[in-house]
Amino acid sequence: MKIWHQSLTTIDRVPHYRDAIIKHVSRIARPDVEVVLHGMSEETYPSHYPGIFITHSYLQNLHREQFVRAALTAEKAGYDAMFIATIPDVGLLEARTLVDIPVVGYGQASFHMASMLGDHIGVVNFLAPLAEQLRQNADKYGLGGKLGPIVQTEVGFDDIMAGFNDPEPIIESFKKAAQSAIADGADVIIPGEGPMNVFLATHGISRIGDVPVVDSFAAAIKMCESLVDLRKNSGVYMTRKGFYNAKPPVEAVERLREMYGLIPKPNPEDDNGLSVKSVGLTNC
Repeated sequence: MKIWHQSLTTIDRVPHYRDAIIKHVSRIARPDVEVVLHGMSEETYPSHYPGIFITHSYLQNLHREQFVRAALTAEKAGYDAMFIATIPDVGLLEARTLVDIPVVGYGQASFHMASMLGDHIGVVNFLAPLAEQLRQNADKYGLGGKLGPIVQTEVGFDDIMAGFNDPEPIIESFKKAAQSAIADGADVIIPGEGPMNVFLATHGISRIGDVPVVDSFAAAIKMCESLVDLRKNSGVYMTRKGFYNAKPPVEAVERLREMYGLIPKPNPEDDNGLSVKSVGLTNC
């Protein structure tokens, strides 16, 4: 099985994060599963981390095309599933209408997993402007009634990257924010961004007292594995009924993508990610 991981970061610009993902994914994916890491194009952001370029609705929506293109490329290249590795689930619903392979979002997988582990979901993140979007997404997924406090940590992305060498300040900041969410009623915690999730998993943070901390990467990758297995073993895959799920005619997709200046026919050669199963960081 082969899974396309798609980050909202330009992943080669954040080597601490990239390397931590590789180590974490190698622990959680089944031995027969290859996860291949992909990031945004080099020209997407002016610096090493998205920052404000993902915390405004219009700017984030512009990025959707890269996720849609990735899904089309992944299916064309023979991948079995795609993992959208960012909690806003950028392009998730659109990508699902265009490809028949499973497309799993960090946010949706996390919310559903959390709903099976507790009754009142808390989110601890460092990008405060995303809180409104996360609540809207939870409503779409039918879990808005279970989503409780969203609490921001006192640390940001660069602090977390430095924390891989000096973890205690980051762990303490997360625990402080998580305890605030718990005091406000949360009985299960979701790390609000991929870097925070991978950092916590790397350092073995899976509970705050009696409260579980969801490993969102693990939840999503296991969801990918399960959906691929389900189709293979039982023939079951997503609905194609209704405006938000029906698959448009291929010729219409290609014509309009060409008209709007998008890539009309994804090329498998565009797949230049990093394979977790490779020795070291080998281009696949």
